[in-house]
Amino acid sequence: MIITMKGIDKSFSTNQVLKGVDFSIEKGEMHALMGENGAGKSTLMKILAGIYQRDAGTIEVKGKAVEYEHPSEAEADGIAVIHQELNILPELTVAENLFLGKELTKNRLGWLNNKEMNRAAKESLKELGLDLDPALLAKDLSVGKQQLIEIAKALMTNAEVIIMDEPTAALTDREIDTLFEVINRLKRKDVSFIYISHRMEEIFAICDRITVLRDGHSIGTKKIEETNFDEIVSMMVGRQLGDRFPSSGTEIGEVKLTVSSLTREGEFSDVSFDVKAGEILGISGLMGAGRSELVETIFGYRRQDKGSIYLNGEKLTIKHPQDAIEKGLGFISEDRKSKGLVVDFSVGDNLNLANLKALSRYGWMLKQDEQAFYQTMVERLNIRVSDRSQSAKSLSGGNQQKVVIAKWIGIGPNLLILDEPTRGVDVGSKKEIYKIMQDLAGHGVAIIMVSSELPEIIGMSDRVAVMCEGELMKILDKDELTEENIMHYATGGEKHVRK
Repeated sequence: MIITMKGIDKSFSTNQVLKGVDFSIEKGEMHALMGENGAGKSTLMKILAGIYQRDAGTIEVKGKAVEYEHPSEAEADGIAVIHQELNILPELTVAENLFLGKELTKNRLGWLNNKEMNRAAKESLKELGLDLDPALLAKDLSVGKQQLIEIAKALMTNAEVIIMDEPTAALTDREIDTLFEVINRLKRKDVSFIYISHRMEEIFAICDRITVLRDGHSIGTKKIEETNFDEIVSMMVGRQLGDRFPSSGTEIGEVKLTVSSLTREGEFSDVSFDVKAGEILGISGLMGAGRSELVETIFGYRRQDKGSIYLNGEKLTIKHPQDAIEKGLGFISEDRKSKGLVVDFSVGDNLNLANLKALSRYGWMLKQDEQAFYQTMVERLNIRVSDRSQSAKSLSGGNQQKVVIAKWIGIGPNLLILDEPTRGVDVGSKKEIYKIMQDLAGHGVAIIMVSSELPEIIGMSDRVAVMCEGELMKILDKDELTEENIMHYATGGEKHVRK
């Protein structure tokens, strides 16, 4: 074993997060660490990486007992971490981010050797299949490309063990395939990977073993070939979860939203579709296809250049998100930490944000109405929270997402747009979010869902609009929804065949 952790305990104040956890990994192994949000996965890895210190237990790295007091000590022992939250500095270039803290200089005065850093950065990024100008500012990149920079940064340390915490959450299938090719090459060179992910398909495709944590305990370790999806889910949640996607049975009504020839220059053009009451319309496509740009334009985050949007037959003029909200449109962003929540606000205050008019009079908040709204949303969406004053940042990813959804349910939406609604959310919370979506559809809400997860798109959608390079290639009906069909159109379909 290259790493062995035994009997690890960790508490924060009176909250014991880890309780006698065991974990080990071999050379050249891809080992998945799974569990619901709050199970203790990230805490265990932060202890291994020297970010936290354990309260009890032992850690051996390459046969030597260690007691890391700083991440630099773990890194010196060959342990690198790719965190779930991106550590990108937006105002620095790609190369400067890759060499942060390890800058190359060209003289004793400390002048940066930008030419050499750009050359080395370009070479490292090519390993990930990313042809990217290293002189670009990080803030001008998509979330997916920023994630690939984080991965490249870890690979540049020549690490022997790489911890990956949800590394593919913002990546397209094509980028994930590229990443897995890199991982497999490094595994053949005896590099080990600890892989934290809620995506079961990835775990069973690339990992050798799975260790499951639940409520701070290590439940067990299984070889991939000796287990299955249902067993791992049962280990994670302590019960049988049933079907992954709830059956719909929703009666689809009349057209709610019509988008006609919508265009935003340089991002998407001439997009037309409709969404009906009670329908979930999935939007699929590879990164750069224009999916998020399209829904952000519908909601008023981006300015449209051409086209029309109609709600219940009425033409809308949406120049700002507030215009959309007043017409009963809700929007759940793919980046809940910066666009969905004010993480330093309480849960109650976050719930109020889209509902201030309904919960106030003459500019004063109505305390009884606030409390009643909070209580209704917590019970309806099963949000695990101590009270309305608890900070949003202290919640698990799944509960944070439910707070965001609850905020928009409060406006009584005609249409709800969800961009990557289950990104970074555990399997139990995913099913709860799917049920919330189905319940909303059952009450006549029209839903647009953008997702990079094909099983999610297929399992939850009534129809799927597939985009490629800013064009709407095809709208597939329920009986046409296969991964092959979606990927055919996502990669250009007949358009590219004709070329």
